[in-house]
Amino acid sequence: MCLQSISLITPSLFYLSLSTSKNTNKRTTMANISASTCFVTLVIVLISSKLMHTCFSSPTCPPGYPEQAIPIYKEDIDMMQFAENLEHLEADFFLWSALGYGLDQVAPSLVMGGPSPIGAQKANLDALTQHIIEEFGYEEVGHLRTFVLRPYHCDNNDPFCTFALQLLAGLLGSTPYTSEAGQDAVIRSYLYERAKEVVHPYNHTVAEFTIQISEIRNRLAMCGIKDEGIIGPLELGAENRTITNVLSANYYSLSYMRTLQEILRIVYGTGDKHVPRGFYPHGGNGRIAREFLEKS
Repeated sequence: MCLQSISLITPSLFYLSLSTSKNTNKRTTMANISASTCFVTLVIVLISSKLMHTCFSSPTCPPGYPEQAIPIYKEDIDMMQFAENLEHLEADFFLWSALGYGLDQVAPSLVMGGPSPIGAQKANLDALTQHIIEEFGYEEVGHLRTFVLRPYHCDNNDPFCTFALQLLAGLLGSTPYTSEAGQDAVIRSYLYERAKEVVHPYNHTVAEFTIQISEIRNRLAMCGIKDEGIIGPLELGAENRTITNVLSANYYSLSYMRTLQEILRIVYGTGDKHVPRGFYPHGGNGRIAREFLEKS
């Protein structure tokens, strides 16, 4: 399987606090958003031609989805359903921050009849940052649309399967190829650029906030250090030679891996995969998440 590292409650988004619960029948979203000039003034530096990749469509290319497809494993479907919980959270998180409204207006069919979000607000972003966060929101909508519109069948050359399996791998942090990794890298780069700026009215710097939130995530997950702020001690730096920490990675500079249990402990905010609160007050949906709730 292919999966990429999804930051569920990244230190890079500490300016926004969102609670969401989504499933096919019920969805609750609560947000308490506070923006600061640090987050507002994040800057993209991606103008080097070495960082650009251009694709040109060709009429000679085969169709995107082959006619012949084979079923993927049931366990993969369970994982995809687990991932959908997170995609809903990320979509509303970004959309509300940039636009002041979420999936209910952007893609109501993907909500599947759930109630309107509660308490969500637009963040005070400058134009550049708003465009970036808005793009991230639409990317998450595209991910959700992929799940809804495509059946759970795969072919080796099927783009849906490439995305879906990479996304699954991302839950466990085992591959760096889906767009969530790019989103995380962009935001962490912005925050690192402003690491020493003070976040008002809290009187803490950006770096201090990211460190504290990383410590919270590690404590909730209960599996050691798997998340790091944008500044850290040498022993956590690349090759133990730097205190800069633009990318959070392990001793070998590879993405940290998290289990599904760790993910639930974090997004629930309880440190217990059986006790939902936080981002999912009613718990996640799908077989995996519901089984943990039934065992509580």
